[in-house]
Amino acid sequence: MIGVLSSASLLKWLSAKRSELTLAIRITVAAGLAFALVKLVGLSQSSWAVITSVIVMQTSLGGSVKAAMDRMAGTLVGAVWGALVSIAISHHSNLETGLAVLVAVAPTALCAALRPSFRVAPITALIVLIPSGSTLTPYAFALERVAEIVVGIVVGVSVAMLVLPARAHGVLAAAAAKVTDLNADLLVALMAGLIEGRGRPDVAALQASIRAGLRQVDAAVDEAARERKAHLSNVADVEPLARTLYRVRHDLVIIARVCVRASPESVAPALREPLLGLRDATVALLHAIAEALRRRYVAPDLAGFEASLAAYVTAMDRLRAEGVFRTLGSDEMGRIYTLRFGFEQLGKDLGDLAERAGEMAQE
Repeated sequence: MIGVLSSASLLKWLSAKRSELTLAIRITVAAGLAFALVKLVGLSQSSWAVITSVIVMQTSLGGSVKAAMDRMAGTLVGAVWGALVSIAISHHSNLETGLAVLVAVAPTALCAALRPSFRVAPITALIVLIPSGSTLTPYAFALERVAEIVVGIVVGVSVAMLVLPARAHGVLAAAAAKVTDLNADLLVALMAGLIEGRGRPDVAALQASIRAGLRQVDAAVDEAARERKAHLSNVADVEPLARTLYRVRHDLVIIARVCVRASPESVAPALREPLLGLRDATVALLHAIAEALRRRYVAPDLAGFEASLAAYVTAMDRLRAEGVFRTLGSDEMGRIYTLRFGFEQLGKDLGDLAERAGEMAQE
């Protein structure tokens, strides 16, 4: 029985970590191929090619292309400048070597500060300037290092394209699904403060997770755009999906402002069931959209959400007709109508999000 449970747990873990395992396999294959290719072509060192192939390997092909371009740009700038400094400034004494180091690092460090794609330039310049145990001339040493970097880049990008390839489109769908699920959890935590008057200890952690997830979405959108520009993908523009996720987040911010404390006692009993129904329908819709994004099928319609929102509005209208609202202060009245507005806006944006999920399913 323990063995069965362990096997089931292992399979579940492997399924949940599929993208991470795939990336690990690609990195391993790239490192092995880069090492073999360097030895095959007869370059003196294998470390640069192997390290480059590992650095280039990213979650998606678009990310790998960007990493490859950045690595190549930084290597070329650093290698050329390091070789020039090595020839121009002799460094037989410690003072001369120190001066050469400063001259080599200063401009390449400025390049790295101005453009992150050049961040390896200072390191490359130093390695070319002070080659450990090498008998090659500075130009020859720089040329060989560039050749090794090129080998690592070619291997890395080729493995990204051919070995269990992952397009940015799929990475984006997974990241968007995660954010959508987190939004459902956030809504439950927020509504607990309004319906039950409980504290909201989980809200800060959920908000932080959502912000991190949105950063992943933004990165995936950039990578998808890069794949399209490089003619590595023909998917449609995915930026509308990111914009919709940000609108949903804004809607939840509006709802959060209302849920800082419980509903007024005079209306809480009448609104409790409609609010619970609206919460449950919204959470179910968010999870359904997330699953649609994850599995690439058309998201469900908003019928359940719309029915629960209509029930909440009906309950509000009944209380207003009975004159209950006249007993409330302007602040409490504002909270009630702000919540209604927040859910109405959330419904519109969830409809757009469901459409975006449908577009992702068609790609």
